[in-house]
Amino acid sequence: MAPVLALTLDLDDTLWPIWPAIARAETVLHAWLSRAAPATARRFDVAGLRGLRERVAHEHPEWSHDLTQLRLESLRLALHDAGDDPALAVPAFEVFYAERQKVDVFADVEPALDRLAARFPLVALSNGNADLGVVGLARWFADSVTARSFGVGKPDPRIFHEACRRAGAAADRVLHIGDDLALDVQGALGAGLQAAWVVRPEVHPAPEAAPAGTHHVVTDLLQLAERLGA
Repeated sequence: MAPVLALTLDLDDTLWPIWPAIARAETVLHAWLSRAAPATARRFDVAGLRGLRERVAHEHPEWSHDLTQLRLESLRLALHDAGDDPALAVPAFEVFYAERQKVDVFADVEPALDRLAARFPLVALSNGNADLGVVGLARWFADSVTARSFGVGKPDPRIFHEACRRAGAAADRVLHIGDDLALDVQGALGAGLQAAWVVRPEVHPAPEAAPAGTHHVVTDLLQLAERLGA
């Protein structure tokens, strides 16, 4: 195993639990629609809006890398179907997006990032649409690559290679850290990176076995910092 020169990190469910933030954002969005587009709010409850977004994702696989586009289009459809102004999709999304950034990072994250960033350049690598500046973690990261900005998402090797390029290290000298077996672990290994699987009990209460070749399996980032000597 080649010595690690840089780290890439997934965000959602690796640095913070994502579904509490999404659920809260969807609730706040629906309350906003109740005031700004009441017909839409009456026709689609929170579950209905979520189902519509899932339908749009199924019908438009070409947008799978762009969660913002999927959410905007589902809001436009909801507003149109209810007879409200589809142009309200943009301010509606802004309400959702602002709330989605209010995440609660896991307790180990900030002390671990202190240690990891003191030794390695860190590059965020996410299929989501979190803004590290708004979340409050940008100071630890040298750069950030998102599926939306790059045009493809994990597990496509190209986005991993772009993150390596920005980190300034060859793929086999980069350790990718994430929670998702397919997107993060298998994706990283398939792209030639080293892989660390973060198996948080809050996210993976009954984890399956890590795939062959996984370099680290840890329950939090402080444990990984210890293993890396950071």
